[in-house]
Amino acid sequence: MNSSSAPISENIDTARVLCEVRDAIAWVTLNRPEKHNGLDMKMFYQMTATAKRIRKDRSIRAVILQGAGPSFSAGLDFKAVSSNPKDVARLFLKWPWRKLNLAQDIAHCWRDLPIPVICAIHGNCFGGGMQIALATDYRIAHPDSLFSIMEMKWGLIPDMSGMVTLSQLTRIDIAQELTMTGRQFSAQEAFEYGLISRLADDPAAAAEELAKVIVSKSPDAVAATKYLFKKTWQADTNKTLRWERWVQMRLLGRKNNRIAINNGMTKDETKKRPFKDRTSFR
Repeated sequence: MNSSSAPISENIDTARVLCEVRDAIAWVTLNRPEKHNGLDMKMFYQMTATAKRIRKDRSIRAVILQGAGPSFSAGLDFKAVSSNPKDVARLFLKWPWRKLNLAQDIAHCWRDLPIPVICAIHGNCFGGGMQIALATDYRIAHPDSLFSIMEMKWGLIPDMSGMVTLSQLTRIDIAQELTMTGRQFSAQEAFEYGLISRLADDPAAAAEELAKVIVSKSPDAVAATKYLFKKTWQADTNKTLRWERWVQMRLLGRKNNRIAINNGMTKDETKKRPFKDRTSFR
């Protein structure tokens, strides 16, 4: 992946997702600002394709996910998707050889990446857009942002991996109330519910600051941390201890472990060494 904007589409005018890599950080931008980044089929395909490309590039150590224009994402564009019945089938039917359908994959692909994904949220974050945000590792929102688990408006339930992430981020009574009512709620409420990591007047700048700190650490240990938490969060003690031992053994003695030890022990900045590309933890 190169250092300039790299749209998935062959025509930049129709690119729904832009990706630019700077200093080992992939900036992924939802690029349908005139529709508040409403999710149409091109967005689904290009988002999942972008995540796959990032996974293959081991020089990338963090992702910042943001939206162009006035909002992060207003959620599924029902008018665009429902105009073609085949598109509805493509979204919600799961092929036997895949773990997820396309609707789930657009969000879960970020949770499944072996590197941290930081979401910078502004404006509206509704429905499918909110489920995408919840699937990232950190969510930094502008204080004026608005949120909604909006599927109830259409007589539906969250089905883009929202059930997985809601159950890990907040209490069941809060999740049920927000889902059953579909009401809009403020960024402050989202923070209090545990759905937002923190608030910032400039979410993108705050996301970049966090990403730069993470990028300065061993990429193997960072990837191992995300992998370990995914495997053990809310698991029983014995299973957690087994995974802890196994993941640590995969780190000990490897190049980036040795580099981290060297850098941690020396006070001479000139003797500190850059880390190698990350090892894949899956």
